[in-house]
This record gives sequence, C-alpha cells and structure tokens, in this order.
Amino acid sequence: MAARRALLAVPVLLAVTLGVFAIAAASPFDPVQAYAGTAGLTASQENLDQLRHNLGADRPLPARWWDWLTGALTGDLGDSASLRAPVSQVIGERIGWSVLLCALAFAFAVLAGTLLGVLAARRRGGLLDRAVTAAAYTLEAAPPFWLGLLAVWLGAIELGVLPPGGLTDTGSDVATAGQITRHALLPALVLAVSQLPWFVLYVRQGVGDALDEDPVRGARARGLRERTVLLRHALRSGLLPVLTLIGSRVPELITGALLVETVFSWPGIAAATVQAATGVDFPLLAALTVLATAAVLVGNLLSDLLYGLADPRVGFDG
Repeated sequence: MAARRALLAVPVLLAVTLGVFAIAAASPFDPVQAYAGTAGLTASQENLDQLRHNLGADRPLPARWWDWLTGALTGDLGDSASLRAPVSQVIGERIGWSVLLCALAFAFAVLAGTLLGVLAARRRGGLLDRAVTAAAYTLEAAPPFWLGLLAVWLGAIELGVLPPGGLTDTGSDVATAGQITRHALLPALVLAVSQLPWFVLYVRQGVGDALDEDPVRGARARGLRERTVLLRHALRSGLLPVLTLIGSRVPELITGALLVETVFSWPGIAAATVQAATGVDFPLLAALTVLATAAVLVGNLLSDLLYGLADPRVGFDG
C-alpha cells in the first residue's frame, strides 16, 4: 500500500500543477494588471502587451505549464510577481517557520489527545468521560481563527502573559531563541487545540473498545495491574486507528496553520499565500499548492508506514 501511494504521488502532483495553470488560464483576473498595479491604469496597450510578453502570459497554457514544470525539476519555480522575488526564495524564507509551528502543534495535539482519550476511556460514561467528550465536540465546531482571536484577547490582552503575535519583541532586531519560544507558544497552542478533538475522540473510542476485547479481559483475569493492562495491552491496540488519522489531519492542519498564522502575524507561508491570491500570483500559487499537496501525500504515506510498524500483519506492500 505504501509503495502504491508513493507511485501515485507523481501523477497526482502533475495533475495538481496542470489544474492550477488551467484555473489561471480560465480566471477573469489579469496577472499583468495585478503586476503593473496602479501604473497599469494609465499604461498604453502596447506597454501592457509588452509586459504580458515579458511575463510569458501570452503563451498557450500547455507551453506555460511545461516551462514551469521543467524549471521546477531543476529548482527554478519562477518569479513571484506580487513579492518581486524568486518563488524558491519566498518559500525558503517562510517554510521553516510554518513547519516549526505545525510540528509543535501536532506534537502537543497527539500527546494531549492520547492522554485525555485514555483517561476518558478508562471510565466510559463517567463524569470525566462526559466532560472530556463534551469539550472535544465543542472545540470540534470552533474555527481556528476564532480560537486565535480568543487566545489573543485572553492570553495577551487580559492576562498579558504571552505576546499577541509576531516573531520577536517590539523594537528587537535579533530573533533570540527565548523570544521565538514565547511568541510561538500561543499560536502553537491554538493550532494544537484546533486539532485536539479528533485525537481525543479516536483514542477514547479505540482504547475503550480494546478494554472490552478478550485479550485484555484475559490479562485482567491473570491478575495483572490495571495500569499494565491499560498501557501494554489496550493502549497499543486502541492506538492503531489513530495512526490512520495522522494523514487525514494534514489538510486540516495546513488550513488551520494558514488561519492561525494570519491571526498572530506569524512569518510563515500564510502571508505569502494571501498575497499570492490577492495579487493573482499564479507561479507562487502553483508552488504553494504543490507543496500543500505533497504534504498531504507524505502524511498519508506516513500513516501507512506507522500502521505497518505497529501492526506487522498489515505489511508495507499489501
């Protein structure tokens, strides 16, 4: 299964890039006007046609797509019209901060979700179980940008314990590790909380079902301690469905990260994505779309590999 996913990733990425350029060709927005800005309102048609030729916007769709694809294979993703810089440079300067934010949030969501899910599964129907489940369903319906605004109001304005956004303190020219940690904490927690409900509910269901299985009952009948039964038997079996959740949460994680980065002015991919969309910057949009698609494919592949490691009966190629 993992091998098939890896092979299918190539045609999927090709189709995604072609789809982006097809949408660009069918779009009513003119990239030349967006590139020229206010100067395009007074420019002559001859100057606009020359600019269109320089940008390659007058070429047929297949030719533009093929040129972009062959260039991307050599590391040349074109130039961003909205940010006036090479696309590879725009992404390279921002991708690390987005990866850092997503990694922190995902790690916290998995650890906290597993802990809360196990605690809820131990006494299904009890007070703790009902409270955790109710909170999970409530957070599941809360959009990330709303959680971000709430966190800014509570953590930064009312309590004043954490900065409201950015990467460094006001007036600071150097990004120290301490400043980055303080500024990353609030957006990472918000992004983690937005992903937390699914892990809590999956772990609760998986571990709860495992506790009712015959092998776990047999372990209890042999006199093993409840903690040993829970951690060594029920938890391993109950976490198998959670591994498949990792890949499916990647698109939501990316979408949530874009919203959270925007709320907290985090210097990641979000600002570039918004500017590329508003500026009709299709080379940058194509690269960002391919990057997001590749992240989803890698997440699905990781789910298959983790599931194969946790349950050898599945195998990596079946």
